[in-house]
Amino acid sequence: MIGLKESFQEQPPRGELAPLVDAIFRPGGWMQTELGLDYRPQQAAMAVAAAQAFEGEYPLLFEAGTGVGKSLAYLVPGIIHATLQGRQCIVSTHTISLQEQLQENDLPLSRALFNKIPELAPFADFKTALLVGKANYLCNARLARAITTRGELFPSAVQTELERLTDWARVSATGIRHELTPPINPDVWEWVNADSGACNRRRCNPKTCFYQRARARMLNARVVIVNHSLLFSLMNAGAAPHGKTPGILLAKDFVVLDEAQTVPAVASQQFGHHVSSVGLDRLLKRFFNPRHKKGILRRLGSLEDCRIAEEAIATAKQFFTDVRHRILAAQPIVRIYSEGWGEPVLNPPLVNLVQRTAAIADRLADGPEREELQDLGERVKQYNMAINACLSVASEESVYWLERTGRDGNNVHMRATPLDVAAVLREHIFNRSTSALLTSATLDDGTGMNGFMEKVGAFGAIAEQVRSPFDYDRNVRIFIASDAPPPDRENARLDVGFLSESIRACALAVGGGTLVLFTSYHDMRQVAERVENDFQKAGRRFLMQGRDGPRSLITNQFREAGNAILLGADSFWKGVDVPGAALSQVIVTRLPFENPSHPVAGAKQDWIRSRGGNPFAEMTLPDAVIKLRQ
Repeated sequence: MIGLKESFQEQPPRGELAPLVDAIFRPGGWMQTELGLDYRPQQAAMAVAAAQAFEGEYPLLFEAGTGVGKSLAYLVPGIIHATLQGRQCIVSTHTISLQEQLQENDLPLSRALFNKIPELAPFADFKTALLVGKANYLCNARLARAITTRGELFPSAVQTELERLTDWARVSATGIRHELTPPINPDVWEWVNADSGACNRRRCNPKTCFYQRARARMLNARVVIVNHSLLFSLMNAGAAPHGKTPGILLAKDFVVLDEAQTVPAVASQQFGHHVSSVGLDRLLKRFFNPRHKKGILRRLGSLEDCRIAEEAIATAKQFFTDVRHRILAAQPIVRIYSEGWGEPVLNPPLVNLVQRTAAIADRLADGPEREELQDLGERVKQYNMAINACLSVASEESVYWLERTGRDGNNVHMRATPLDVAAVLREHIFNRSTSALLTSATLDDGTGMNGFMEKVGAFGAIAEQVRSPFDYDRNVRIFIASDAPPPDRENARLDVGFLSESIRACALAVGGGTLVLFTSYHDMRQVAERVENDFQKAGRRFLMQGRDGPRSLITNQFREAGNAILLGADSFWKGVDVPGAALSQVIVTRLPFENPSHPVAGAKQDWIRSRGGNPFAEMTLPDAVIKLRQ
């Protein structure tokens, strides 16, 4: 930690970037005179600080309150610096809504500014790229092979999906799965998406392959937009430049992590293990589906090979059914403390399948079919490694648990996540000899930013804060329901009757829109059943997360309605941008304390206690403060 702190503070002399950025953002500067935007001293301070960090190649943590305009404050210096240096600025976000804001608003504004000022004209032609996970892209080469072999891979009932994909591929600009409405059959998508060794630069041309085109666009871009999940999964896969070459994902790049308060949680997920019974079943049936008698081994292997795949499928089904009945029958989430909770019955059939797949691939000529088999074998190997790690509870530094999900509770998950990702993030971000800006409206947990620094491994980094320019005193009123009955002691449920009546009264008393935030989906559904008819009778649009469409869709509907009522949980606690009267009121049904019975929360509490700390003061309360501030 001491060496890291000292290296952070060794800043080189200032260059020319900061004075140029100051000319853009200062009072009477180009941002104000050319774009007509208000001068915000907080935005100007952040822009100059970001410019200094980019040019000085050091990390910076910057909390910028709501309304500061932090996106422009890092994009403008980031684009200029990337262009001058011939580098990429990687911008990572947590929510799709912020990515959309960057693409539709902030990047066009930056380009408009550069076009208006002769001194900035050289930066106006910057290229941008949005990169999502490889499995989200259609690979036209794999689609063509799937069409050729459709009779051997798919039952007739789903073969029409290939025709729909073909028609869509002719008109799609991106080939990203989320464009498809209705969603594509997942079994078909597994055979045509780009997340396969068969989709590679040797065999797929950027002119025809959506993923290779996106990758080529990324390599030529100055600004590359990703999300935190993809960023950390690529880090975990070893995507960093090799040797001493600086950079996070690409040689000599530098990064901005917006919505940085989510970084520790997302990194923990991506650097852990996750096995899904449904995911493994779907993977194994790509080898051979006993029901339809189709699959790649039916085409390229023998009847014995198909039998080996069938045995693996049956063993996996038996294993996960046993876990569901024996361990998860009473409760949907159970923490695992030590090995011995399950037998390694999956190891022999999975190893056997991997070996048979490798033997078949070795007999094939170099080509897509061989690469497809090798890719499938590698995936089974990775699944088996994760299963064995969870069975053996391999690391004392991680927490392990089992979980069942789905409408019928039949999907069983085995999960493991590291308790502390500080060392991992320090290695992958802060020790890469390049600048990293971590920013959010909420990095301070009420006691300062030291807690966040420790979580991300950046203790000793330069940290700055600017307050929101929003006039909270004149525009915000906070009311507390002091007469609310306490939650039920047995199951900690809220009094749904009191809550429903309070929401009904408050929402109808306000002419604009009301966002109601829940910490429990159960409570949210119970309230919705009681109040929806009343709002519909009053002519008010009623929306609920998880029922009325994706988050971005219902947020747009809420924004457009002007006076709707939206019930949300989880992701609606952050990143909701609804200006004006369309969001006149926010009702927080319960302070956002994390569920202490969840395995991750429980393990972190145990870890803090083992160090002589206070879990409530060090974790529970600070995390709730940040979520409430969001």
